[in-house]
Amino acid sequence: MSVTPVKPVLVGDNDEIKRPSREQALDAVRTLLAWAGDDPDREGLKDTPKRVVDAYAEWFDGYDADAAKELSRTFEDVQGYDDMVLLRDIEVESHCEHHMAPFLGKAYVAYIPDEKVVGISKLARVVEIYARRLQTQEVLTNQIAEAIESNLQPRGVAILIDAEHQCMTTRGVHHRHVSTITTRFTGVFKSDAALKDRFLKLARG
Repeated sequence: MSVTPVKPVLVGDNDEIKRPSREQALDAVRTLLAWAGDDPDREGLKDTPKRVVDAYAEWFDGYDADAAKELSRTFEDVQGYDDMVLLRDIEVESHCEHHMAPFLGKAYVAYIPDEKVVGISKLARVVEIYARRLQTQEVLTNQIAEAIESNLQPRGVAILIDAEHQCMTTRGVHHRHVSTITTRFTGVFKSDAALKDRFLKLARG
């Protein structure tokens, strides 16, 4: 099943979307603490709003980053290298957009260069940028593939993400140790079954 690319609206991209002030964010956390049934002014919770807002700033700093910029510096002198470039076990730390609960796992990212290659740390950075937004795993997988496809114009891209969702493990059905796997293939990875199988074996091996 194909996934339609979804580009989230970034804070600042639309004049109608304005980021609240830090004080408004602190007040929102205090309200949630009181709604949960506790006293935001008791000693153990006095600094909690500040800690939560600081944590959110770190967890969601992907909204302030640009994947295209990360992939803009490329190299063409690869001395004829035309095979797979694969990064395994890239840490994924993201948050479900439905419950704002974390989902944690690994990403496996590959592409086959045409004329341009990019520093391998930039691929990991692209995963991080999109993961540090409110997400679904399906959209996250697609966004990583689209960023590499559009900026490097490779012969093909392959993405696999394997993650556990705490909105499923710590609430709702409470099924622990259930992981979700999503994939996206473009170009030669999509048209060549043997190449796709090679990627999957290398990624999961």
